[in-house]
Amino acid sequence: MSENSTAEALALSPFERIGGHAALRAVTDRFYDLMDQDPAYAQLRAMHAADLAPMRRALPLFLAGWAGGPRDWFEANPGKCMMSMHAPFPITRPTATQWAEAMRRALAETELADREIAEAMADVLERMATGMARD
Repeated sequence: MSENSTAEALALSPFERIGGHAALRAVTDRFYDLMDQDPAYAQLRAMHAADLAPMRRALPLFLAGWAGGPRDWFEANPGKCMMSMHAPFPITRPTATQWAEAMRRALAETELADREIAEAMADVLERMATGMARD
């Protein structure tokens, strides 16, 4: 990558660098597929509603705003954050770890425009998830 194209890439938001809404929808679909199908995430899956469709719609919108893209989720949920939204759930270290592992896998297994941003997102999301554990 030339010096000029490197500077241009760095000027883009993580949302733009990873591939926008389509990329985040693909990551979200892979994440919920893993959670729904892989027995390694059974404890995490048990914490969720039977119908994952609402979460499949909401998570990519949250991730978009969080990554510097459109803030539709935040505008639709004023004053809410991930910590407050998850406060009612009995999140333990094992379930937080399962969430982080499933998200890391989803990011790794999805074709994305920028692997560096995907890895950075996985790291930050893992810290967010493990920070929610209350045991």
